[in-house]
Amino acid sequence: MKKEPFVSFEQLKEIVKEYPTPFHLYDEKGIRENAKAVKEAFAWNPGFREYFAVKATPNPFILNILKEYDCGCDCASLTELMLADSQGFDGAHIMFSSNDTPAEEFVFADQIGAIINLDDFTHIEFLENAIGRIPETISCRYNPGGVFQMSNGIMDNPGDAKYGFTTEQLFEGFRLLKEKGAKYFGIHAFLASNTVTNEYYPKLARQLFELAVRLQRETGCHIKFINLSGGVGVAYTPEQEPNDIRAIGEGVRRAYEEVLEPAGMGDIAIYTEMGRFMLAPYGCLVTTAIHEKHTHKEYIGVDACAVNLMRPAMYGAYHHITVMGKDNNVCDHKYDVTGSLCENNDKFAVDRMLPKIDMGDLLVIHDAGAHGFSMGYNYNGKLKSAEVLLREDGSTRLIRRAETPKDYFATFDCFDILKDMKNL
Repeated sequence: MKKEPFVSFEQLKEIVKEYPTPFHLYDEKGIRENAKAVKEAFAWNPGFREYFAVKATPNPFILNILKEYDCGCDCASLTELMLADSQGFDGAHIMFSSNDTPAEEFVFADQIGAIINLDDFTHIEFLENAIGRIPETISCRYNPGGVFQMSNGIMDNPGDAKYGFTTEQLFEGFRLLKEKGAKYFGIHAFLASNTVTNEYYPKLARQLFELAVRLQRETGCHIKFINLSGGVGVAYTPEQEPNDIRAIGEGVRRAYEEVLEPAGMGDIAIYTEMGRFMLAPYGCLVTTAIHEKHTHKEYIGVDACAVNLMRPAMYGAYHHITVMGKDNNVCDHKYDVTGSLCENNDKFAVDRMLPKIDMGDLLVIHDAGAHGFSMGYNYNGKLKSAEVLLREDGSTRLIRRAETPKDYFATFDCFDILKDMKNL
């Protein structure tokens, strides 16, 4: 399957006149259509809510688009909580799923009424000491250990993950939380990452539903919601078949009807915390070819680097690249597409077959709408790029300006580095 950019070459040539590359570009139309599809896929469950994983794309403009579809926010830090709170999300629409959590973050989460999702059994006492009580509504993160296996083979290894309660700890934790005043309980689990199969959520759901029946029967705790977390992936490569969220929702519904409803637990709400699935395909990194190098390999240097999109450098992750205006040309040149960091892994592609790239060509790096800008950093003193929203009507809006040297030096309070520098 051919991967097509959501922006045309003609559109992009106009956009770069206003916003210099590199920048992240987001597709409002695609975001809205996908959010609507997710809501419809789980409409059979009256309590369903998608808590968007803020870490994927922490931008208030994006959050407010999703808010229109009753999405909440899944937060993992104080600043993510602050961002969600500042945009008017109430406590019921904020899930605080953190780990190794400082006390002050639990305090703030409690102050804004967020649903707290505990990562460890020892956090029960830690939370109680931090806020002086146990909230009436509480959630616990579950990790069954071992491997999580699908019909097409092993998908992930929860036993190696640092997150969650063991099975025994979960039962003991629910009993203890109930003793301490909790009335409504949630179960949360994330057992596999970036799954490109419609089987993952239904299989995870069935496992959690069976666990919920046991928990409620053996502890007497009222299970209010089950949070399937994230893990629903996207097709990064052209040959992958994208997930069908409606088929996924239907698979979860069948498990719900077969496991929970016969147990008299048909009032449980289903929550999700998707980040990648919600945003990745609806964002791209736009960059310009500025250098070519002919040594032991053929290199194309672009004005973006791992600061703008870290996944290829960190994970060796594949991100498809379109050379704009040449997407129908023969891919008969083998390139490493590189950034300018003083790190040899700063490469967006290795041995990638692409059309001949000329200096000044615009490259679109696909599926960068989640874990793209948000994973950026300032190594080598590189500055983070702008974020731009492509609106449904074809116009654009700057939703985060590019950093400047002034931003980079702002925390050096004891030095006036910029005093003799102009135009920065």
